[in-house]
Amino acid sequence: MTEKIIAFVTAPDEDSAAMIGRTLVEERLAACANIVRGIRSIYRWKGEIFDEQECLLVIKAASYSFPKLEERVRSMHPYEVPEIIAIEISHGSRAYLDWITENTRLG
Repeated sequence: MTEKIIAFVTAPDEDSAAMIGRTLVEERLAACANIVRGIRSIYRWKGEIFDEQECLLVIKAASYSFPKLEERVRSMHPYEVPEIIAIEISHGSRAYLDWITENTRLG
């Protein structure tokens, strides 16, 4: 069975997150992208501490699409160094995991 991932990408606002998520799904780099509004991110950047509101994209895809997914997110993202991380899905509904495969093209 093809490995599946959940990728996480933060964005500064819902419009940016929606544009990234829609593009990934349209280009079949992801099967699904959920947008979680209103997250609070506290982080260090260039020696300063920031405390800001962001949106979180929760992206479901086949693991083989990650390199192209990462490249595509970087090309659209407004941040200099966007968060683009992924974890493997160890268990899930067979039907849902098959759906991810069917809707994510081979890179």
